[in-house]
Parts: sequence; C-alpha cells; structure tokens
Amino acid sequence: MRTGARQGPEIWIRGPVATAPVPDPSPVSSRTVRRFSWVGTHGGAGVSTLATVYGGQDCERAWPGSDDPQSVLLVARTHATGLACALHALELFRRGEAPVGLDLDAVVLVADAPGRLPRPLAQRIRLIESVIDVYRVPWVPAWRLGDLSGRPPRGTEALVRLTAAVR
Repeated sequence: MRTGARQGPEIWIRGPVATAPVPDPSPVSSRTVRRFSWVGTHGGAGVSTLATVYGGQDCERAWPGSDDPQSVLLVARTHATGLACALHALELFRRGEAPVGLDLDAVVLVADAPGRLPRPLAQRIRLIESVIDVYRVPWVPAWRLGDLSGRPPRGTEALVRLTAAVR
C-alpha cells in the first residue's frame, strides 16, 4: 500500500451483475393530457357546449360513471340560481357526499348574459373563488345560435390549458 494515497473499502461482487432495465424506446409525450368530466349543477348550465368546445366527457347533470374520467369540472351559469347550485354542489364535496373517487378540479362559470354582472352575483362568485379555482367563460353570441365551430373565446386561455383542448 502506498503512503499518502487513500483507498476505499474493497467490494467483492459474487455472481453476475444485474443490469438496469432498458426503457421502452417508444415515443412518450412529456405531457400527460388529463381528461375531465363536465358536470352541470343545474339544467342549461352549458355542459354540452363546453364538452364540445374544450373536449372531455359530457356527464350532463349526473356524476361521472366508472368508465368516465374521475376529474370533475362543475359547470354553472352566472345567474343567481346557477351560483346557488354551484355552491350546493361544492357543499356536497365538502361534506363527502359526492361519489367516492371523484376529484373536484374546478368550477366553470358560463355567462348567463352579455355585460357586467350585478354586484350581488359578483360577490357570490368571489365566495366560490375563495374555496376553489374558478374559470369564467364569457357570453358567446355564436354559441346561442348553435355555432360551436370557432375557437374557444378570448379570455379562456387558462381553461384551454387546463383541458388541453386541441382545435
């Protein structure tokens, strides 16, 4: 042994050395696209329109089934009844009364009319925003006429990113 040179401990390997498994060379996207189930909190919330424009499963007003994506986006209109229904649905999740295994991701509020919201409705929306992420969808005149062929409306880029809509 030389003086001044440091040596580590001797390691003896018995038997063959296992090699690490080689990863599958198939191309895999670096980003996983998450699928969502749109659930309306009341009739006329806009679930079918949103599912058509942004992708995902249209569950109408029912909880997702076992074959549907378990990530839920609750949908409501911005009128008083719609916001009350959204708050009720949030309360079901809070109390644990929603089906087991569902993951509530956000609330999507669809404008019930063009223009600014009255103050009492804006206050209810702030209440909802204090407990969960909220995405707002503006009034789209073309949707009222049944034309869903265009791009998602301006101001909904965050919702497009969330749903990974490809148009």
